[in-house]
Amino acid sequence: MALREPGLDLGIALRRRTAWGTPYAELTYDVSHHSEGTELKLGYWNEWVRGGLTLRPHAALAFRDAKLNDYYYGVLPGEAAAGRPAYAPGGGVDLLLGLYGSYRFAGNWSLLGQLTAGRRSSGVRKSPIVEDRWDKGFMLGLLYDFSAPMKQWQPESKPLIARTYYGYSSDCDMIPIMRLGCTSTQTLDNTEVWAVELGRTFMRQPHGWPVDLAGFVGLLRHREKGFQNDFWQVQAYIKGYYYGFPWDSSVRTRFGFGSGLAYAEHVPLMEQRDQARRNRGTWKLLNYFDPTVDVRIGDLIGQRQWRDTYVGLGVSHRSGMFGKSQLFGDVNGGSNYIYFFLETTI
Repeated sequence: MALREPGLDLGIALRRRTAWGTPYAELTYDVSHHSEGTELKLGYWNEWVRGGLTLRPHAALAFRDAKLNDYYYGVLPGEAAAGRPAYAPGGGVDLLLGLYGSYRFAGNWSLLGQLTAGRRSSGVRKSPIVEDRWDKGFMLGLLYDFSAPMKQWQPESKPLIARTYYGYSSDCDMIPIMRLGCTSTQTLDNTEVWAVELGRTFMRQPHGWPVDLAGFVGLLRHREKGFQNDFWQVQAYIKGYYYGFPWDSSVRTRFGFGSGLAYAEHVPLMEQRDQARRNRGTWKLLNYFDPTVDVRIGDLIGQRQWRDTYVGLGVSHRSGMFGKSQLFGDVNGGSNYIYFFLETTI
């Protein structure tokens, strides 16, 4: 069967907190043009607190149109096979139930748990590629909550961080690039990227450590050099900076490492080429890594007004997490772009 990629939804949500709980409504549409489907979700949740125990029951009905269900649960005529006839489930209503809980037992430590159950619409359950059963889930976890310390570590002012960069595709892997063991930007396609990003500092020098933590969202443009149309990519990630080097008092030098998600309109050419050579699939949504090294311009030129401005090198890396994640289409591979960047506060 043809690959079904996850969609990127855009929509609106409304909720109203009352004494008896919180009803809500969500209306979303697939703007990635995969299914072009629409979903209306009507739900309710409440929160019960007893000492350190918090329970949050949840129930919802999801009204999914035919485009959405047919894309993910249907069988196209060209995909029909023995035991798998062509099928279109059409629109329907899903039932979603859940119970979420947490128990704070020591300082900032908490136990987390959840029980979930879902029942697809009858049309979906009759699909030859779907089991007619309840979808059940269970999760147990351990959480350390940084919220209280973060209030102490947050800077007094929160200026925006602006980054812009321009880079070139590289056949080197990310780790050799970070070690400077491989820095070639001579590839078969010589594609390029440029991007703009905005961010906020979340923590600055917690406990006096030479570390900052920030979050970024960005818009990246892939220049495919005529091999295919140029296209956009959006990314969001959390990034840590370390600057505890012996020469810090003279020239602030930072090593940064960001991790998050990247969604591209189309699969970059170098990913298509490399994955096809190894007979592997591609995916638009992948994990995103952003290792960088930079220096403060104000220290280089002796101008204090430039002390919040940095220039450096980085790697824009998309990764499928070695084929271990269904979220990333079980993709084993990715792409790397070595870039020059300028970062400042505004």
